[in-house]
Amino acid sequence: MINDFGQQALLGILSHLVFIAIAWWALQAIQLEKLLKPNRVFQARLLYIVLAIVIGSSVSNFFLDYLQWSRQLPLLMQYIQIW
Repeated sequence: MINDFGQQALLGILSHLVFIAIAWWALQAIQLEKLLKPNRVFQARLLYIVLAIVIGSSVSNFFLDYLQWSRQLPLLMQYIQIW
């Protein structure tokens, strides 16, 4: 039981990091510089980081929720058979 919590924590951390990195890579295709004021390099980089974290965390949460629900689905089938 305790090992399962450790595995879930490690999977959650890795999932968030991977999806944040993917979101960062995908955001590089957008030219946000055209929307921002000139000479605001630090703020533009910070915006990219925040957007990557928000998008990556949201996708990771969806992935982890979907994984958890798919693991719980057999329990529903057992409940239906008992009932």
